[in-house]
Amino acid sequence: MERHETETILQVVGLSAGYEEEILLENVSFEVRRGEVFVILGGSGSGKSTLLKHMIGLIPPLEGTVLIDGRDIAAAQAKERREILRRIGVTYQSGALFGSMTLLENVCLPLEEFTELPSEACRRVGMLKLSLVGLENYADHFPSEVSGGMKKRAGIARAMALDPELLFLDEPSAGLDPITSAELDQLILQLCRSLGITFVVVSHELASIFEIADRVIMLDKKSRSIIAAGTPEDLRDLSDDPYVRRFFRREAEDRNGAAERVRKSPT
Repeated sequence: MERHETETILQVVGLSAGYEEEILLENVSFEVRRGEVFVILGGSGSGKSTLLKHMIGLIPPLEGTVLIDGRDIAAAQAKERREILRRIGVTYQSGALFGSMTLLENVCLPLEEFTELPSEACRRVGMLKLSLVGLENYADHFPSEVSGGMKKRAGIARAMALDPELLFLDEPSAGLDPITSAELDQLILQLCRSLGITFVVVSHELASIFEIADRVIMLDKKSRSIIAAGTPEDLRDLSDDPYVRRFFRREAEDRNGAAERVRKSPT
């Protein structure tokens, strides 16, 4: 899927990250191109969520830099940092919606907090964002009144409220049934194609990865770094790393260390 341009919008250079004395990532470097869907994957404890928190500026790196359009998000101060953050949006696994607010109120919140738009203008923009994710008829519903997939869509609508160029999605398909997950994949592709939004997606859902990803990097807990990078097809078919091949082919490792496919026993 060659949808992307060649311009770099996000660059991670020599990043080392961790908590207290525990190092989770060492000397990680990669770049994300404008207009692509870039997926970060890896096994449990490989540092996916930690990397995401560094990319959105929640945690400063122990070493290295995260550059958004060439600007260091960790080093930026006050006004510059606000400018950088206005250019990104983030959604989390649960959608992270406020339960006491309607979907429209949730989407309008960033507009009320970070712009001087009057209430009616915020409402119109909020309705536009909800329409982009197919939720315009649920604007007055509360999160408890809609499905898990709708909550994810509403979270994306809120993340788009300030018209970001770069959207970070944390496990968007987690907890969704296959049909709802496929619909969310199509929404991501639609927003990427129609609005030119760049997506950085943390995921381990193989079906979604093959559907949406232009490029993938795979983190590894043992090496604390990137062990593979390329298209999903490249990693599945061409990787020299047996762990990468097993991951993409959904193969277990038997007691003798050989890979075998997990199949359901016939009944």
